[in-house]
Amino acid sequence: MSRVRKLKKDSKTKIASIYSLALYEAAEAKKAVARVHADILTLLGLVAEDKDFVKYFTNPLWGLDSKKSALKEIAARLKISDETLGCLNVIADNGRFPEFKLILEAFVRLYYEKHNIEEVEVQSAKKLSAAQDKKLVSVLEKKLGKKVVVNYILNPDLLGGLRVNYGSNMIDDSVSGKLNRLEIMMKGGQ
Repeated sequence: MSRVRKLKKDSKTKIASIYSLALYEAAEAKKAVARVHADILTLLGLVAEDKDFVKYFTNPLWGLDSKKSALKEIAARLKISDETLGCLNVIADNGRFPEFKLILEAFVRLYYEKHNIEEVEVQSAKKLSAAQDKKLVSVLEKKLGKKVVVNYILNPDLLGGLRVNYGSNMIDDSVSGKLNRLEIMMKGGQ
């Protein structure tokens, strides 16, 4: 990665961090952190569902008043709190929609950090049942000593079992992982 691209990425990450912290502190001051967190998750869902959402708001031909009016309408339809709408307006005022998704994600990470929550990614070959999900969450919370939020990813290449990622750790108990380890051992590797 070129130095210029790395600096741009670091700059966007820093901007996202600053805005997410300001939003968190504003929500905390109004005792609305849980509500704003729920709003942020709703907005992240919207951004994931509509890939062009951010493009609309970064369009320079669309005026600031129109953008803020659209934000107000979206907030009303999604039942977004006034605290979150205020932050969206600040993002619009400052032309920070290119960092919008990063700001939302940074807020979620900050919320998890302050509430002792670990985000865990679980890959499986097929969807887990409700009982399996409940047991997995219980085991992970006991192992990590934190409440966990699990993001499931279906990965048929695993053949069976699970691959669990949290922080910089990975537990690979998938059939494909076991087969790969067996192949390495049979070739004389470690």
